[in-house]
Amino acid sequence: MAKRKGSPQFAICIHSDDPDLLTPRMIYKIIPDEQAAQSDYLRVVDNEGADYLYPATYFAIASFPEPVEKALSKLAPLGSPLRGRRLRSESKLKKTRIRT
Repeated sequence: MAKRKGSPQFAICIHSDDPDLLTPRMIYKIIPDEQAAQSDYLRVVDNEGADYLYPATYFAIASFPEPVEKALSKLAPLGSPLRGRRLRSESKLKKTRIRT
């Protein structure tokens, strides 16, 4: 899969031995690591904020249009799991339920 120069790569977790560290269906930014790639590993920052190597088979590499990549990049720091907006939406939903 061709990568546009200067654009981040993203991976969607499709398998995890420990969902506390990697959450299936969550999008993660890939941190470039040539040595890891040669050994079939990807470097991502897991849910605990640790920069760690995981088997490449745990992920599906995703390519998005440039506007989508920019939007995803704004959601979280490089390498963090991209989940902030979903959590804010859930919190609004809980507040709505309490009022009714």
